[in-house]
Amino acid sequence: MRQIYFDHQSATPVLPEVIEAMRPFFAASFGNPASRHRHGLLAREALEKARAQVGAFLRAESPEEIIFTGDATEAANLAVKGTALARRRHGGHLVVSQIEHSSVLASAEFLEARGLACTRVGVDAEGMIDPGRVQEALREETVLIAVHHVNHEIGVLEPVAKIGALAREQGVPFYVDADAGAGWFPLDVREMGAGLLSFSPQRFGGPKGVGVLYQNRRAPLAPLLHGGPQENGRRAGVENVPAIVGAGVAVEIAGREMARRRAHCARLQERLWDGLRAGIPGIKLNGPAPGPARQPGNLNFSVEFIEGESQMLLCDMQGIAVASGSACAGSGGKSSHVLEALGLPAALARGNLILSLGPTNTAEEVDCFLAAFPKIVAKLRGLSPTWEEFQRGLTRPVVEPVEAGRTS
Repeated sequence: MRQIYFDHQSATPVLPEVIEAMRPFFAASFGNPASRHRHGLLAREALEKARAQVGAFLRAESPEEIIFTGDATEAANLAVKGTALARRRHGGHLVVSQIEHSSVLASAEFLEARGLACTRVGVDAEGMIDPGRVQEALREETVLIAVHHVNHEIGVLEPVAKIGALAREQGVPFYVDADAGAGWFPLDVREMGAGLLSFSPQRFGGPKGVGVLYQNRRAPLAPLLHGGPQENGRRAGVENVPAIVGAGVAVEIAGREMARRRAHCARLQERLWDGLRAGIPGIKLNGPAPGPARQPGNLNFSVEFIEGESQMLLCDMQGIAVASGSACAGSGGKSSHVLEALGLPAALARGNLILSLGPTNTAEEVDCFLAAFPKIVAKLRGLSPTWEEFQRGLTRPVVEPVEAGRTS
């Protein structure tokens, strides 16, 4: 069976160059960077080379502004909780958007349970954050503004530079979750006005098990892990040297290949959406149209009258890997908080599917999916009571127009 992988937002294959760079640090150069002998020195030198590579990728003022963590979730927790703890005497109020990643929202909830307040700014129907609404949410006691660069579910590109300028003007630390945008768009922390920014290289050919947090030297941050002096005292624990070395190589490759990757996937994204809306009645795009406001690897849509999880499972049976909701959202039948914030009806939110493209995907794979997916939709609608009710004229569709009998 042919295998098609359209789930690059959850994981990507590690690039061969990354694997080769990592290999020596599993055996020959296995030292602990904190050790004072030559084995430790070799590991420490590799660590600092990767720190410089990541610093250059983000246009940081100094490599010392880079903190390596276990993954992007840990980096987000450190950014949100660490800033709030460090600035507790200045106030206890956070501003986030309603559609942040669960690592940010759960961190805010953790702080709320301990007496801090959080304002969740709404978004428009395409998921765009209005900087004016962020400004309205600010208080004298606000200690952090936290928004994403690109939304992890619907691919919308947010106006982070405008929000960063606002944060600078108001003297409020600004954290950008760049996990869904890293490897797709240039990340310039100075241009964004970001005091903190995080991502994981696993989204663009790097290894799992490592995250990056940029911290401007003037941004206050309290550590969450205590023990050793690693990462200049900001994150205790022995560093994952092989993964960090791999992260350094992955960001260098991403910097070189970014424009080509973006152009390639944008063509496939447009081909996919044109084919889907021509072949599937009752389908709705979630987020902005393919173009400059959307990450070119992301396509999130809902198919009326059927569940997203069922679509995903039947795609998998056909050898096609896709997602329904965020990989971090888990199961349990709950609809996406992102789609709810857009005002999407619950039935459509439950019927959503996410296709995320990568540089190795091809037009032929897109066409194979477009040939297989209408049959999957037809099969599932044939089992759907609400589809039967619609065909009998007992239910009105949410997506207009829907023509009965055009599912195959």
